[in-house]
Amino acid sequence: MNHMTYPRYIITGGPGAGKTTLLNELQKMGFLTVPEEGRRIIKEQILINGEGLPWKNKMLFARLMFEASVKAYQEIIETAGLQPVFFDRGIWDTIGYLRLENIPVPEEMEIKAREIKYHDHVFILPPWKQIYENDPERKQSFREAVSTFDRMKEIYQENGCHLIEVPEGPVEKRAEFILSCLRTGASE
Repeated sequence: MNHMTYPRYIITGGPGAGKTTLLNELQKMGFLTVPEEGRRIIKEQILINGEGLPWKNKMLFARLMFEASVKAYQEIIETAGLQPVFFDRGIWDTIGYLRLENIPVPEEMEIKAREIKYHDHVFILPPWKQIYENDPERKQSFREAVSTFDRMKEIYQENGCHLIEVPEGPVEKRAEFILSCLRTGASE
């Protein structure tokens, strides 16, 4: 992950911090984005009455997320070239999730995560109580969202990433903050 020439940027944090809204804004501005796999998997598993849900089978849910994240990464790098790409969570988020849930991380996940190359500056959104909402895919309490944020911060720092905290504010200002970091080299 510590290879700076990859213009593949992770936007991470706890649930309900505004990541997806921010990614949608960056996409509207013409940037390539990769959506979060977790929410898609939850919707899919609910639809088919599957077991791969965080409230049914956390390990299966993590495996589905991990596999989908690797596939999405591989698909986007085939077409993106050197264009910047913004990811709604990265591969390490799944490992952070497993640690948060006190589930042993399979060695093959750790190995694969180290093979995937992102920029080593990671944008992290802190918990933001005023915008936090539960929905059918997001059942965590705000306290759990804070714990998730802490775990994501920890996992990325452990793996040599420099975290850039995106301040609270209107989505346009958050997007501009990220782009300003890219322009000024704060993410270099």
